[in-house]
Amino acid sequence: MKKQRVLTGITTTGTPHLGNYVGAIRPAIAASLQPDVQSFYFLADLHSMIKSQDAQALGRSTREIAATWLALGLDTERVVFYRQSDVPEITELTWMLTCMTAKGLMNRAHAYKAAVQANQEAGQDDDFGITMGLYSYPVLMAADILMFNADRVPVGRDQIQHVEMARDIAQRFNYHYGEHFVLPSAVVDEHVAVLQGLDGRKMSKSYGNTIPLFLPEKQLQKHINRIKTNLQEPGEPKNPDESTVFQVWAAFATPGQREEMRREFADGIAWGEAKRRLFELVNAELREPRERYEALMAQPSLIEKLLREGAERARAFSRPFMQELRASVGLRPVDA
Repeated sequence: MKKQRVLTGITTTGTPHLGNYVGAIRPAIAASLQPDVQSFYFLADLHSMIKSQDAQALGRSTREIAATWLALGLDTERVVFYRQSDVPEITELTWMLTCMTAKGLMNRAHAYKAAVQANQEAGQDDDFGITMGLYSYPVLMAADILMFNADRVPVGRDQIQHVEMARDIAQRFNYHYGEHFVLPSAVVDEHVAVLQGLDGRKMSKSYGNTIPLFLPEKQLQKHINRIKTNLQEPGEPKNPDESTVFQVWAAFATPGQREEMRREFADGIAWGEAKRRLFELVNAELREPRERYEALMAQPSLIEKLLREGAERARAFSRPFMQELRASVGLRPVDA
């Protein structure tokens, strides 16, 4: 039975935080263990250039994110784990797909439309500050997906449109050059946890309200102590469904622990005590991965070795497929 191919990209911007862990990394690693799935996980370093031109930050983030996934148990023998820029066939395919992509389709991309709207509201020219990287981002994402003929692409709701665009582009290519591409499907997990940050808004690097994943113990405790709470006193019943402290607890706790903490909230647990217990719960889960992460960060050559091995595994798929695609579009020897 043919395995389903599942592909996930991880943008190399910033330091991973608790929200990334419970919302993306933990479920993705669990999914990679399914026997009927062939998983492709890649570090989307080319995509990150759209948002940041800080070369040092990009390199540091690539190292941190690779170490994070490895420390949390990603098995590079089971999955194809690679750096996007190490697979040149992806950028070659991007150009082929660009020649198949209607400009009108790109005009409808959510990120581009949002940038235009922001410019209009600021009284700027519609395209002020908008690069071709931002504008044609969906084509590069389509190449990521189609290069490995992924059947399923787990994404957040804001990325569904890009997978649909990849389907449109693939259909157009197939119409002109034959059936080369599988039409991918977006997969949205409605039960993925979206953690609130220190200020009660969604945990996000753009808000500066995150709890970095592998903080040292004392720093982790300080960050948890900074989580915003209301002014209810010890002994006063508290609503767990309106509490960031409880929401983070629920993401790490067992069902029994969640119910126990609900009772504690009803009984008026003090915020300081709730945060102390939350720190102990989170720290217990992250203690061993933190040690592995620190060891990996001290061995960048090991991370690089695993990424290069992953790139070779990825290129075992991409090189022959690109030869097939080149021939189909007419990029072939003149005597062929």
